[in-house]
Amino acid sequence: MHSFFSKYTSQSQSQSQPQSHPPSAPPLPDHQPPSSSQPQYGQPHHVYGSSSYGHNSFPQGTHPDVIRSFQMVDRDRSGYIDENELQQALSSGYQRFSLRTIRLLMFLFKNPSSPSGIGPSEFAALWSCLGQWRAIFERFDRDRSGKIDSMELRDALYSLGYAIPPSVLQVLISRYDNKNGWRVELDFDCFVECGMIVKGLTEKFKEKDRHYSGSATLTYDAFMSMIIPFLVS
Repeated sequence: MHSFFSKYTSQSQSQSQPQSHPPSAPPLPDHQPPSSSQPQYGQPHHVYGSSSYGHNSFPQGTHPDVIRSFQMVDRDRSGYIDENELQQALSSGYQRFSLRTIRLLMFLFKNPSSPSGIGPSEFAALWSCLGQWRAIFERFDRDRSGKIDSMELRDALYSLGYAIPPSVLQVLISRYDNKNGWRVELDFDCFVECGMIVKGLTEKFKEKDRHYSGSATLTYDAFMSMIIPFLVS
């Protein structure tokens, strides 16, 4: 655990330097307060009018296409969407993500105090996040194959602020190895899942490493609560 995350403090400091690559994904929604020591993530690039939706509202500046994608799948007008509706909504703007990736996104972006599902503000944050991760994916898909290999994945994660040791990178890649003897390559769906696992676990670890020393002490229960959601999504 220590060797995996010990590099994030030095890497986050380097984020303050000018970068040539697109900004990394924004932090998770407001119900997980960011620390001032965390990297500063990008914000949506376009500003549009605000929109109300039931008793919830989309954030000021939400693109109309994002609002439309949400409203199309929220057929009961509850103001929340479940995992199947989220999968359908994202397919209109990106692609059809696997349910495994969708469940991970639900876990990371869903407000724990709203058990009904993803609301408008969380959906807008998720949409923005995926747009920026798409830009990173396309930057490192140098042959425009629609897939990236392990070295391109390593470089992409590094550009996002995550210096992954080779041993951990191999574990991540092995998740997508179908044992057919071909080189393992990840499409955008797998890239999002892989990247969100790294991002999510890093954020969870930072919550325990309050002094940003690269190490933390936690109980067995806390460890299992941290890891299991990423394994069963």
